Amino acid sequence: MKDKVVIVTGASSGIGEACAIAFANKGAKVVLAARNMEKLKEVEEKIIKIGAEVLSVKCDVSIQEECKNLTEQTISKFDGIDILINNAGISMRAVFNDMELDVMEKIMAINFFGTVYCTKYALPHILNNKGSVVGVSSIAGYVGLPARTGYSASKFAMQGFLEALRTENLRNNLHVMIACPGFTASNIRNTALSSDGSVQGESPRDEQKMMTSEEVAQYIVKGIEKRKRTLVLTVQGKLVVFLSKWFPGFVEKQVFNHMAKEPNSPIK
Repeated sequence: MKDKVVIVTGASSGIGEACAIAFANKGAKVVLAARNMEKLKEVEEKIIKIGAEVLSVKCDVSIQEECKNLTEQTISKFDGIDILINNAGISMRAVFNDMELDVMEKIMAINFFGTVYCTKYALPHILNNKGSVVGVSSIAGYVGLPARTGYSASKFAMQGFLEALRTENLRNNLHVMIACPGFTASNIRNTALSSDGSVQGESPRDEQKMMTSEEVAQYIVKGIEKRKRTLVLTVQGKLVVFLSKWFPGFVEKQVFNHMAKEPNSPIK
């Protein structure tokens, strides 16, 4: 990873921040992208202390022009892109029948189209370096989760897009990796949208019992170094993905029961 140029979206906290720091520790040149410039600057300071080169770019990935600007600023400073980590994302928690449609649209705009936009502008430069495009997805991209219809739809779409992109570039030595961390301690559940689009505010899960963002970041870095196709983390995640292929009905019942046990679950 020494001197590789890495763009990380959603780099202001959680898995994105952890990935940025992990790459910096490997000697990479890191580009931080997120909507909150104040938090980005805090992450930037941590990377400067490590001794790595860093660039912070304010970017809402749901806006095409801002994704284009992200690539342009990266090329202007570092003259290339080796790795793109499509990590920016938002979740939701509501039964579809009760959910406003603009919640679905917002989820798709950030999780799916954000990946599409950032990849579109960065791809020519990544291809020049035979680099990597990574999508931070979810087990929800393999198994539809109740009360997470918008989130699951966005992750299924992301995975389909990245799989097609990989096949399309078989002769171009492009590495595409889909990373599915499973439940990870981060603020994604705190910022999840409710049925009316308001922020949930409090996680319905015990964050202390989950894999840490730092652990996930280490797996992602190693996965890129080994040019893996997919990365499914946690025993629970691997089990769900495996069983869903052979016993989908059984898995649906188990997932329903599991999600229904959440505090204040919208599932009746």
